[in-house]
Amino acid sequence: MAALMEYLNRAVTDGASDLFIVAGGPVSEKLDGQICPISPEKVFPPQTQELISALYTLADRPMEDYLRRGDDDFSFAVPGTARFRVNAYRQRGSLAAVVRVVAFEIPDWQTLHIPPQVMELAGVVHGMVLVTGTAGSGKSTTQACVIDRINRTRNCHIITLEDPIEFLHRDQKSIVSQREIAIDTADYPSALRACLRQAPDVILLGEMRDHETIRTAMTAAETGHLVIATLHTRGAANTIDRIIDTFPPAQQQQIRVQLSVVLHTVVSQQLLPDRDGCLIPAYEVMRVNSAIRSMIRDSKTYQIDNAISSGAAEGMLSMDQSILSLYRGGQITLETALDHADHPERLRRRLGLDAV
Repeated sequence: MAALMEYLNRAVTDGASDLFIVAGGPVSEKLDGQICPISPEKVFPPQTQELISALYTLADRPMEDYLRRGDDDFSFAVPGTARFRVNAYRQRGSLAAVVRVVAFEIPDWQTLHIPPQVMELAGVVHGMVLVTGTAGSGKSTTQACVIDRINRTRNCHIITLEDPIEFLHRDQKSIVSQREIAIDTADYPSALRACLRQAPDVILLGEMRDHETIRTAMTAAETGHLVIATLHTRGAANTIDRIIDTFPPAQQQQIRVQLSVVLHTVVSQQLLPDRDGCLIPAYEVMRVNSAIRSMIRDSKTYQIDNAISSGAAEGMLSMDQSILSLYRGGQITLETALDHADHPERLRRRLGLDAV
């Protein structure tokens, strides 16, 4: 237990995002996207079993299901230190785990370089706001900052449905009910249905994984709630197509119409390496205006990118505009900008470079 606590405290002190316990290598932490060893020596199956047993002891959780299935997800808190989210698994016959570090304090949105038009979403009172991006792109952190602003500025009931809980919100002006899937409730669909009977004003949905959850979330947004949800997609147009494709073909036109009415904003984000070796976010922000509403309804999502690029006056921001701003501000290199741009050849032209 002492060795585990040493590693957990080290990860928190260093500001690491994850801790890796895998036999055959040292215990390591992920810091600014880089994996760094923190144990003096490699750990082998007896040591990893001891460390993972200590994780289960801290979480007051039996190991039997994990040992039988080979995979397990759970979380626990160490008072005064942090909250930890654990994925335990087997690899090459030995026990292994990745531990995500979840700080008790909500990070400052300005320090994280979240644009003001994203934070302004805290003032939206109904409809659906989607925060999208690939795994590890910072979606949960962005959501947490928006929820924190709502909590501090509005008098309402916020219900979060998460798998697992990643940030802890203390009641400020609002009441915040945080429910963890598989611990506080069975699954997303049943939690979301029950949530509608709990007088919510704001619903945070950790992930929309299936058409039943998506349909219930859209119904909640239609009936006067603000629904903030996550999808593992990149870009607003891809996000809309992904939602529509989740449904059977016979239902897709109806869903297009419903989505065009309830969708308020799509925020898409990715993390880029900056010049100092840290990570900095780039954002796309799509506000659903009448033109984009028609594009969704009429199955013309391929036109959305152009609508975003020309929508700055309405608070829109394209991914390439965000990346260009980071480059011109000296925060990222040209190579990084071109590697992560949606349309690198257009970006080269805007910079006066020859297209390739």
